[in-house]
Amino acid sequence: MTTGQQAADHYSGVMDEEKRITLRLPADLHEWLAAQAKSARRSLNSEIVYRLEGERDAAAAGDQSP
Repeated sequence: MTTGQQAADHYSGVMDEEKRITLRLPADLHEWLAAQAKSARRSLNSEIVYRLEGERDAAAAGDQSP
């Protein structure tokens, strides 16, 4: 399986399980996130998910530290 296919399969699985929320952000945080997303060539939604997943993984790793 190619990396592109793996990504497509992962994204497809995620889409089946996604939940919608309304998120209110301060304007300066929104502008910063939008700039980060543009720089990384991601949508704003993908940037937020990327950063939240990173924080979740870091928190989980911290919970497993001795």
